[in-house]
Order: sequence, then structure tokens, then C-alpha cells
Amino acid sequence: MEEADLRDLHAFAAVARLRNFRRAALEQRMSVSSLSQRLRDLEERLGVRLLNRTTRSVAATEAGENLLRRIAPALAEIAEAVTEARGRQGVATGRLRINAPAPAAQLVLAPMVAPFLKRHPGIDLEIAVDTSLIDIVAEGYDAGVRFEEHLARDMIAVPLGGPQRYAVVASPEFLAAHGTPTEPEDLLGAPTITTRFRSGAILSWEFERDGRVVRIVTDGPFTCSDIRTQIQAALDGLGFMLTFEGYVTAAVERGRLVRVLDGWNQSFPGPFLYYPSRRQPPAALEAFLAFVREWRRDDRGAKPVLQG
Repeated sequence: MEEADLRDLHAFAAVARLRNFRRAALEQRMSVSSLSQRLRDLEERLGVRLLNRTTRSVAATEAGENLLRRIAPALAEIAEAVTEARGRQGVATGRLRINAPAPAAQLVLAPMVAPFLKRHPGIDLEIAVDTSLIDIVAEGYDAGVRFEEHLARDMIAVPLGGPQRYAVVASPEFLAAHGTPTEPEDLLGAPTITTRFRSGAILSWEFERDGRVVRIVTDGPFTCSDIRTQIQAALDGLGFMLTFEGYVTAAVERGRLVRVLDGWNQSFPGPFLYYPSRRQPPAALEAFLAFVREWRRDDRGAKPVLQG
């Protein structure tokens, strides 16, 4: 029996992990048809079906799951060895994949991207914006970004940005019609712009002052998970909105939105970059860690990327 080609195993691992031929083809930098043919050839050589395919989905069979579990660590080790060998030439190269929630990606990571890649042109950086709590190792990421309460155990965590704060805002016209709240309880029954997570959970609004904590569950009339759409709704006077202050700094400075209950919004630690502790970081991740340390020394902080 002909041995499986390493490129075939990389292709199979990408499809099994991503469960999507198109995304796997992009990652492997080949056409979907070439990727599909490569996997069919691999199954034929091994004499076993590795993937169940339908017109809408793809998933690993039991044999495929077993193969992926055995080869994934080896493929990662090979990739790291190659990256390390390249890094010994004094230039960091390779792919760096980071998974991050939208606020961290947009407010903290985004200003870093261009300076980092200009300094390290041999690195291909991919940032996947995802609010779900995933296993970054199983999903093939080099690092993840989360806030402190969601950090996984067994990981090395590095502060990525400075303290963050939430802000409650509304348009001047809305406040003129509905009044300005002085206590969090004043928001009960008031029109709000609400966030629903992919899990179906609604974001509760938490306030704290002088040791007193108040949690408010909002009920609309507008619910949305996209920050740009929420900001536009607030600008259009649909209701109060709670968000990271970096998203609305520009609109507040221009007078298009007004902050309320400001004394009730306490700062909290910014996001952390985390990665597995059991292995030496790849050269591309090492380069990014060094860049982050320098960035934080310069105290550049988060910069608003959405202009209201």
C-alpha cells in the first residue's frame, strides 16, 4: 500500500477540523476541487472512509476522528519545527493564527496589525473573530484572546491591553424625550438596545458604585449582536445602549451620543493573549509576544475603530 503523503494528511486535518471544504481549501491554499481529489485519493490508499460528505456538511467518520486525534499533535510539532528552523535565520516567519472576541479584536488588536506586519513581513497573520469559548489547540490556533473571567486553565496568559470600561449611551434627542437616568434602576422598562449571544443568552447590564452592585436585564425593543448596527440604532434614538467605551468615544466627543450613569461603570482588566504552556511558542508567536510587550511599554492603549 502506498504511504500517505504529508500534504494529504495536512489537507485531511484541515477539513476534519474546519468541517468545511471551502475554508479548508483557503487555509491549504489550493482549490476546492484539488482538495477534494486529494482526500479521495487518501481514502483510497488507506482503504477506509475518513469523511462523511453531504451537499451541506462534512464531518469525520469514527476512523477519521481517530486519525485526526493521532496526527494533529505530530503535524503541529512538524509545523513548529519548520518555523523554528526558519526563525534561526534571524527573521520570524510562518503563519500566526489568533482567535479573539470582537471587542478585543477591534479595539485592541486592530491597531497592532499593520505595525506588527510591517516589522515582520515574513509572517502571515490571521485573526478569527469569535465570541464562543473554543479549545484553541483543537481548533488549530496558536493563541487566543479572552478577558480574565474566561481564561482557560493550563495556559500562559499575557496582558494584551490596558483596563477597559463599559459605557451607557443614548442620543441627545432620545434623552430629551425620555429623561436622563440617575440610578441604574431608572433603566427598568426604558427602551434599550440589547445584545443576544450566539448561545441565545441576553447580556445583562451590571453596574457598581461604592460596593453596591446592580444588575439590569433589558428587553429591547431592539436586539442585535452586531456592534455597528447597535451604534447606528443608538444614533437614531432607539434607546440606551451598553457597550465598551472605545466603540463610542468618537460619537460622544462629537456630541452625537451622551454618556449616562458614568459613575456606575467601573474599569476592569483588559484582554489577555493566551497560549498553551506545554510547548515552546512558535517563532511567529514569539515575535508577536515581543511586539505586544513593546506596545504596552509605549502605552498606546485601545483606539476606537468605529466612528459614530
